[in-house]
Amino acid sequence: MSIRGITKRWLLNSLGMIVVILVAIECGLALFIHEFFYNGVQQTINNKSTSLVNIFPGFKEDSEKHFVSKAKIYVADFEDKKLMEVTAFDNNNEPILTSTGFLPDNNVEMLDYVAAQNSEDHVGFYTGPNFSGENVMAKTKAIYTNDGEYIGAVRYVVSLRSVDNTILWMTVGCITVGLAILLFVIMSSSYFINSIVNPIREIGKTARKIALGDFNARIDKTFDDEVGELCDTVNYMARKLGESEQVKNEFISSISHELRTPLTAIKGWAETIELGEEKDFEMNKRGLKVIIHESERLCGLVEELLDFSRMECGKMVLTLERIDILAEISEAVYMFKDRAASENKELIYSEPPILSPVLGDKNRLRQVFINIIDNALKYTPNGGKVDIKVKEAESFIYIVVSDTGCGIPAEHLPHVKDKFYKANTTQKGSGIGLAVANEIILLHSGSLDITSEENVGTVVTVAIPVIKTNNEA
Repeated sequence: MSIRGITKRWLLNSLGMIVVILVAIECGLALFIHEFFYNGVQQTINNKSTSLVNIFPGFKEDSEKHFVSKAKIYVADFEDKKLMEVTAFDNNNEPILTSTGFLPDNNVEMLDYVAAQNSEDHVGFYTGPNFSGENVMAKTKAIYTNDGEYIGAVRYVVSLRSVDNTILWMTVGCITVGLAILLFVIMSSSYFINSIVNPIREIGKTARKIALGDFNARIDKTFDDEVGELCDTVNYMARKLGESEQVKNEFISSISHELRTPLTAIKGWAETIELGEEKDFEMNKRGLKVIIHESERLCGLVEELLDFSRMECGKMVLTLERIDILAEISEAVYMFKDRAASENKELIYSEPPILSPVLGDKNRLRQVFINIIDNALKYTPNGGKVDIKVKEAESFIYIVVSDTGCGIPAEHLPHVKDKFYKANTTQKGSGIGLAVANEIILLHSGSLDITSEENVGTVVTVAIPVIKTNNEA
């Protein structure tokens, strides 16, 4: 499987940075260990060479013969023979005595010996391979008289084999620890990365299922963190989409029925008129009335769908002007007078003498009032009552429509203004009338509120702001 996504970014960024840091630490530790041990060896040699002042207290005034005798004693009695090799040289650069018992070859180049004779402090130092290839550290102290006459030298040589082995093993140990840390980081980080990547992959798979229409797909929540919250969000989205899909399907079924009913009536009466006798004037007249009525109903449904489409696309435009809202309310009430009487329902309208003007679209506002009154009559039984009151208070005009109908169950009440939602599927309607009405009122900077009690009735309150005068502005 190719490494990609979060895992790839982690490898390139976090793990790469950790590796760089560990390599830098390892290199720093290796350098520190090397310098620590080499400086320790050098300090030991320096301490021995510094003690020559005490061994040869009068070496600056001693003759060559006196120096040689003391040098032999010093080398012969040298107490750290196991740690280092010490060799004494005379003024002819010939070795006098060595602590190992084996005199060095005169042909062997000793860079520290040459440096001691040529330096101002009469000290020479060398670290590197000797004639046999072994890594050594050597220091030579050249001895002069007070007159500046060279009378000999003492050279210390320490083999660095054991030191290098110690440095090697300590470096290997540090590298091993570093690799163990890196392995631990990789394992712990892999677990952490997988705890994020795997749920996200499952979320992606589930999201694709949801996109293809499987709204029953769910994600198992494993962790109670941001990833778990994302799982809950996706599951909530799927549930809401499923509910919306169900509502949409119910809407399509409902609107299809709503459209089919007037079309069936129109078609039926048109065929009846076509096949009927010409002299049956009353039947033809009754049929034409039905056709006209159902055509108007069909146009209303189509116009409602067009309004909903404009609302969804954000293209619902109002033609705002200064209007007398009382006239629009009165006209809407008048339209339902005959219907209320024919259905044995009491339509009560309390009209105030005057109202302040509002800035609005009179056609759209009339559409809202018609929709609300129509719903009130629709859900009110025979012998029931629909009461319409209008009042002005606190720079708003309130239109209150109350009925004594079946009411809206509490679980449906928060959703009645949602698109496609129908609390009562037994009644005719598309389920988008209130959604459109609410949008129209919101575009007028007003509000549409609904309160209801089941089997008691429903109250719809529309609030629209009046035009502010110059003193109020």
